[in-house]
Amino acid sequence: MRGAGMSAQRVLITAGASGIGLGLARRFAERGDCVAICDADADAVAQVQAEFPGFIARQADVTDETQMNAFLGQVEDAWGGVDVVCANAGVGGPAGRIEDLEYGAWRDCVAVNLFGAFLTCRWAARVMRTQGSGLIILTSSTAGMFGYPLRSPYAAAKWGIVGLTKTLAMELGPAGVRVNCICPGAVEGDRMERVLANESAATGTPVEELRASYVDCTSLKSWVSVDDLADIALFLASPAAGKISGQILAVDGHTESIN
Repeated sequence: MRGAGMSAQRVLITAGASGIGLGLARRFAERGDCVAICDADADAVAQVQAEFPGFIARQADVTDETQMNAFLGQVEDAWGGVDVVCANAGVGGPAGRIEDLEYGAWRDCVAVNLFGAFLTCRWAARVMRTQGSGLIILTSSTAGMFGYPLRSPYAAAKWGIVGLTKTLAMELGPAGVRVNCICPGAVEGDRMERVLANESAATGTPVEELRASYVDCTSLKSWVSVDDLADIALFLASPAAGKISGQILAVDGHTESIN
């Protein structure tokens, strides 16, 4: 249900066919917004298109400038502008001590998490500056607020997202564009299960022990859900958040330490 005085918004979400991105897409759609998603997984995109035939849904690798330009151009042609852009695409990357990591794996992790956000935000900045309004929401992580042993490329990229958020808020604020960043903690779902499996393989620590450590390092002693993150995104896209920009918002149960 839409709040009083709110009209439908045009919402673009990268990595919108699964996990956090799909959760955001569903919640914005339930609110009555127009939604466009891209995702690297063509099968997942097809499933989203079947569930939501009104979506703009396209397979695109966020690190591929040609593919992203095609997707973003399709959205701009269809809508003529955009109100909310969720630069959400990310991968967990490799787990291990830095001296044991391969350059290619490091590069690929940073490329998806940070360079993909650049391509998305570059387009959003141009469109929103022209129309004089808009909201960009970037997805970082609590790894963008702390060090993260054995996950150095992921942490480096997510710290980069925080820096990009702060900088774009300064650049675009005078044009009436807000930029904020959400930092999830451990999020329930398949991706976190893959992270646990990778960390277990790298350290020899049983998965269940690692799972418990992620809970123990938070004050609320719990993981977060995709809906927890969607709640924050919908709030940021509401009139109630009209003066909130340049903020790094942790949705993590209050991380006290890195496990």
